[in-house]
Formats: sequence, structure tokens, C-alpha cells
Amino acid sequence: MILFCVRHRRLVLMLWLVLAAALVAGAVARPGPSSDDFSLPGSESQRAADLLGDARPEPSGRLVVSASSGVRDPAVRARVSELVARMNAVAGVQAGQAGERASTGAPYGQVSPDGTIGTIPISYLDAGTALELKSLRDGFAAPGVAVELAGEDFADFTPGGVTEGVGLLAAAVILLLAFRSLLAAALPIAIGVIGVTCGVALLTLLSNVVDTPGFAVFLTIMLGLGVGIDYALLIVTRFRTGLEEGLGVDAAIGQAMRTAGRSVLFAGVTVIVTGAGILFLGPSLGGGIALAAGCGVLMVMLAALTLLPALLRMAGTRIDRLSLPRRTGREPLSARWSGIVRRRPWTAGLLAAGLLVVLALPALDLRAGWSDASNRPVSDTTRRAGDLLARGFGPGAEAPLVLAAGREHAEAIGEAVERARRTPGVADAVALGEGAALVVPATGPQDEATTALIHRLRAELPAPVLVTGSTAAAADFAGFAAGRLPWMVGAVLLASYVLLLGVFRSVVLPLKAIVVNLLSIGAAYGVIVAVFQWDLLGRGTGGPVDAWVPMMLFVITFGLSMDYEVFLLSRIREEYLGGLGNSAAVAAGVAGTARVITAAAAIMFCVFAAFGTFDDRALQIMGIGLAAGVLVDATVVRLILVPAAMEVLGERNWWFPHLSFTRLPLRRNVS
Repeated sequence: MILFCVRHRRLVLMLWLVLAAALVAGAVARPGPSSDDFSLPGSESQRAADLLGDARPEPSGRLVVSASSGVRDPAVRARVSELVARMNAVAGVQAGQAGERASTGAPYGQVSPDGTIGTIPISYLDAGTALELKSLRDGFAAPGVAVELAGEDFADFTPGGVTEGVGLLAAAVILLLAFRSLLAAALPIAIGVIGVTCGVALLTLLSNVVDTPGFAVFLTIMLGLGVGIDYALLIVTRFRTGLEEGLGVDAAIGQAMRTAGRSVLFAGVTVIVTGAGILFLGPSLGGGIALAAGCGVLMVMLAALTLLPALLRMAGTRIDRLSLPRRTGREPLSARWSGIVRRRPWTAGLLAAGLLVVLALPALDLRAGWSDASNRPVSDTTRRAGDLLARGFGPGAEAPLVLAAGREHAEAIGEAVERARRTPGVADAVALGEGAALVVPATGPQDEATTALIHRLRAELPAPVLVTGSTAAAADFAGFAAGRLPWMVGAVLLASYVLLLGVFRSVVLPLKAIVVNLLSIGAAYGVIVAVFQWDLLGRGTGGPVDAWVPMMLFVITFGLSMDYEVFLLSRIREEYLGGLGNSAAVAAGVAGTARVITAAAAIMFCVFAAFGTFDDRALQIMGIGLAAGVLVDATVVRLILVPAAMEVLGERNWWFPHLSFTRLPLRRNVS
């Protein structure tokens, strides 16, 4: 395959361009729908929602009005009525209580006890309609009157391309500093961009078959850019090393693909396999997320293994043209650092492990839930609407619980409402007819007391009555995900051990890899708990971690950690098989890979950290968690803990039952 890509480089380039064009054209012609429904089939909340059908009492959104003079003030009512009339003029929109659209007064659904805050229910067709309504709200102005919109579709959203552009720019700077050559730096960027383009288009097409959440495309971009640029960086580095050793272009490409290319293949497969662990949530819930991760990684891996050799052959020895001057005459820092760790392995290892444990400690307090408007910046209209609802009607008013019994059991609702009113933690309960009722908790949707209230109501209310609503559905999903997490972790660890066992032919190295990778993941969990749950930065957006994030963060961080483990151990094993002893092989492997791993980690960190600025809080958590995991893994773990542990273990690193390594006459290669 490599020989074909090198010999027919122009054909390979043309085939990739045709593939990209075909996938993009197909994605534009047949884009799959996005599905942000994280309902849990078979759960009580879903059974209740199915029972209610289209007669759900929760509106699509709400217009929240605040006026110091009172929302019933004639002047306020007149201005708000004008806004409501303009909203009702939008196709598919009904603002206000049914039957009151022609009313001369604003059709308030609720008014706070002090009369300063009122709500107006809004029903609309889709997210596009929501944007029109938001535009109308943005154009409203009246002295002493504030209007805000409550509902997920009204949240602020940064247009696509900004975050990705920041990550690419940072990656380009790092590559230029690492390679000190414009052409060499451009190749990994090209591989990342074309691979991600194909990955996103493929995901868009497959969304017609697999239910995929709207944010999935950003996971594809995030992972595709990060790993794609890193994979290409590793191969280009080994290619340039071959040229520096005096190899011809074809021979240098062959050596790069046999060493770095092999590592890329295994690393990419590992990320895809571990990413599939999210399927433990079930195909309907985890299928779209696993597909998003797999599409991006698969396409950039294929581009690195086929397109990149063709581009390297085209560049040839010209790859170092337009180079920046290099510093010479000094021993590489990586070699000096390797010597330090080698001389004091126990001290270095214990300090590194202690730091990782400290970073991981906040993870013991991790609480899974669901982000809502209270976790958004105060500049967001949905956050301000939620604050007004909490101030006027109590913290549970933003997302009340829904009781459902169906029309055939409508009489049970009356008894259920009476019991609910006497239940501690309930602020109010009201029957709505049609076998449904609303229960307003005394605590907010993310409060642990609200989750306890849901379980209490389900245990105490009459059997035909079910508890649902967005808060109950989020609690059901969080509980389900927490129950599946141990099974997913076990499956990922077992699969990774088997893969590493086959690659490195060692019983000890896979165990060591799993232990240190778990420390990296623990540190990543600790960071997201401190930043997003404890609100360590004081942004006022603290709250639980979205229920799907811990599982996804585990499988992706574990896969990426395996990337660096494979890069490092492959080089150490190469040196070991080449005739060096364990200690010398570890030192040579660290010295030979430290620079490229550091550059690769810096690129991934920048790409992931850029997504930490995203408007969607779940993607923020994923971005910061991945950035923290990569940073810790590439520094504390790969440069300190792994070489220290391998130095302590000595020849036991390479133990494999009934087999021993044959020392091959390979050339010692330290780049």
C-alpha cells in the first residue's frame, strides 16, 4: 500500500480530492437530521412522556417579562402586547394562552405574587423559528421593562468556524516552531483539514441512518483536528529524521511508515475502539456520539497513512526549504531530562504519581446531571430569564415536574396533587386536566434535593401516576449513565490490554499503561469538577457535569493517552530490539520522542482548549477535560512517570510467558 501511494502519488492525491468532493456533495444533498433527544426508552420519565403524547403541559419556550411598575401596568401591557402580536405573526408560532391571541392585553400565563414578573408561553415549530423570535425580542425596547426568552433554542450560539480557526492557527504556530520549516508545518495541517472535512461529511451522511445529536459534528472536528495533525506530525518527523541520516526519499518514507506509520495505525484503531465504549449507553443514546468520534479519527488516520506518503514523495528533499535557523551544538533538553529521571526513578515516579493523585481528588465529588440556563453566562437571555423565573416563582419554576396518568386514570391525578402538596420539598402542585398535573419543587432543577424529591414522589404517589418533565428525564439519564459507567470502563480496559499485549508482546507494559492512563483520566476528571462543578474560576456558572460527558471523556482521554503510550513505547521497544538494555532503551526512547510528543500534546491542548470557549457547556467541559488530560499525560505521565516506572521495573518490562525477544540488528535511531 505504501509503495503504491509513493509510486502513484498524483493519483492518490486526485482520489482523495475526489473522495472529499463526493462526500461533501453528498452531505449537502442528503444531510441527516440531528436528534438532541436524550430520552431514555423504558424509563418512567419516557413512559410518562409517551402517555401524554402531544398534550404535554410544558411549553416550547416562555417570554419572561419584568417591570418595576408591575407587568399589569397598562403601559407595560400595551408594549408587551405589541411584541406578542409580532411573534404571533411568525408562521407556526403561538404566543400567549390559547384563545387570547386577539386580546388587547398581554396574555400572561403566570404573574408573580408581587406583580413584577410575568410569563407568556410560546409554542413554535423549530430552531429556525426560535431565531426569528429571538430577533424580535432583541429589537424590543421600553423604559423600565425587560423581556427575556426561556428555552434551549434561545441560547446564544457562536457561529461555526471561529473556534476551529483558533485551534488551527495555534496548531500552525506550534508546527512552525517544531519543524522550523513552512512546508513541513503545512503538511500536518493539510492532512488534518482534509481528514476532518471527509469525517464531517461522512458523519452528516450517516446521520440519516443513526440518530446523531446536533453537537456531534463538533466532536468530530475537535478529535479529528487534534489526532490528525498529531498523526501527521509523528510521520513527518520520522521522515525528516531519515533524510538527516542520509536515506533517500523513498527509503525515508518507508522507514517512517514502518515505524511511525505503524504507531499511527494502532493508535487510531485504539481511539476508535475505546470511543465505541460509549455504546454502553445503548445504540439509541451512544450511537451518534460514537459515530462522531469514529468518523473523524478514521478519516484522518486513513489520510495520514495514504495521502501523507504521497505528499512526502512530492515534497522530497524540498521539505526543509523556507526553513528558520536552528540552534546547534547543545545536547537536547530531552536527553538531559531523561538522564535526570534515570538517575532518580523512585523520587521522580513518586512525585509524579502524588501530583496526579492531588489533581484527581476533586473527582471524588463528581456529580452527574444536566446543564441548564443557570450554567450560562449572565449575558445570555436564557440565563436572565431563568433568574427572573426563580426570583418571581421560586427556584423550581424554571423546570417543574409533570405528573401523568392518562385520561383513563384522570381521577388519580386529584389525589396525587393533594399528596404532592403535602410532600416536603414541594412548593406548589396544580392539576391541569387531561390526566396531567404540574409540581413545582422548592429547589432548583440541578439541586440534589430535587432528585431526591423525584424519587420520593415516585415511591409515594398512586401507582397509575408517573413523574416526568425535563428535570425527571435528566435524573433518569444520569442514573442510567452512572450504572453503565463501570461496565464501560471494564470493557475498555480489557480491550486495551488485549490490543497492547499483541503489539508489545509484554504482560507488564499493558498493565503499566492502563494504570498510568487511569491516573491521567482521574486528573482530567478532577479538573472539570473543580472548574465546572465547584466553579473554581468564579464565573457563576457552577453545576453538575452533563451525564454523558464522564463516559465520553473517559473513552476519548483513554484512547488519546494510549496514543502517546504507543508513540513512546514503540520507540523504546525499537531501541530495545536493536540491542540496547532496558535502561538505555528507555533513555533513548524518551530522548527520541520527547520533542515530538511535546509538540503533539501542545497542538491537541490548543485545539481542545479552544473548544473550552464554546457556548455549549457540555462541549466546554469536554474541551477543557481533554485539554487537561492531554497536558498532564504528555508531561507528567510520559516524560516522568512512565520512564521512571520502566526504570524501576527493569527487564521485567519485557516479560512474556514462554517467549523471549529476538535481538534484531536494527539501527539505533535517536531523533
